[in-house]
Amino acid sequence: MPTVIVSPKFQVVIPKEIREVLAVRPGAKLQVFRVGNRIELILVRPIREMRGLLRGIETNLERDPDRL
Repeated sequence: MPTVIVSPKFQVVIPKEIREVLAVRPGAKLQVFRVGNRIELILVRPIREMRGLLRGIETNLERDPDRL
């Protein structure tokens, strides 16, 4: 597991192997969350990249009669 060091300016460098796998590019936006005693970074992807994400999903659901 890669380890990073916080700089005096509170900056960290994302390790190269993680940047490559997640395709993180300079200028990418990350959301930062505190989960308990952890910090989580979530890469924010443009909505265009989400196109086709739900293709093939089953949409025929049995509904309760009062929900039609």
